[in-house]
Amino acid sequence: MTTNTPKPTSFLVRHGVMRFLGEFTPGPDVTTTRGDTVILRTERGTELGEVLCPATPQVIAVIPEPTHGEIIRVASATDRDKLRQFRESRDMDYSAGVRLIAHHKLPMQLVDVERLFGNERVVFYFLSESRVDFRELVKSMAREFHTRIELRQIGVRDEAKLLADYGDCGKPVCCNTHMAVMPPVSMRMAKLQKSTLDPTKISGRCGRLKCCLRFEQDVYEEFQRELPPIGSRVLTDKGQGRVLHHEILARRLLIEFEDGRRLPVPVAEVLTRL
Repeated sequence: MTTNTPKPTSFLVRHGVMRFLGEFTPGPDVTTTRGDTVILRTERGTELGEVLCPATPQVIAVIPEPTHGEIIRVASATDRDKLRQFRESRDMDYSAGVRLIAHHKLPMQLVDVERLFGNERVVFYFLSESRVDFRELVKSMAREFHTRIELRQIGVRDEAKLLADYGDCGKPVCCNTHMAVMPPVSMRMAKLQKSTLDPTKISGRCGRLKCCLRFEQDVYEEFQRELPPIGSRVLTDKGQGRVLHHEILARRLLIEFEDGRRLPVPVAEVLTRL
């Protein structure tokens, strides 16, 4: 006997150059599935998006600040041609933005330009070390582009999300693929994971500590809790000794025994902690 799977009432869709994630409801007579390129009505205007999966409550619960809107239609050949034209004109939009910023002598670095599919607005993403009064710049840009202008200040991690391609691992950077938020990363994580502390080797394309340090941190902390603390005394079948070092992932201890021997010992061979 076969059962009919209920049709999803909403979908998780990724959209915008900042790769926003949101819950979108198909319009009347719109049929879509995973991987489709679709035209959306979002809080910002008309945008292009990619359908990822049905928007179940479990999926939406793990997304911070999801966007919302409607799936207007699956993208047509005409829509794709229009998108191609937008991409071809991006360099001109960027050059115009750089020129106007220089004209107003503002301390800001333009990173990227996003023109919404419906042409309701043009968004300029920029870096700046200080607060910028760009009111006059917005007026000049509005006259130049004949549409609504939005300027958004971003950080260096967001810059990598917009522009970076591949990381040292040879794979596309995480911030531009599966990451929905930028996790906090600290040097303490690098020390716990026994990573080299050379900044050039543990920094990502953004110049900050690599996000993958955060991905692995929970596992390291869980395994570390199973190990006797460094400096504690333990009893093994090889005798008594003091813990000098942890090999966290291997779950091994370097133990200095009372006779002066220093041996690696699996934590499973520790009989008791003294």
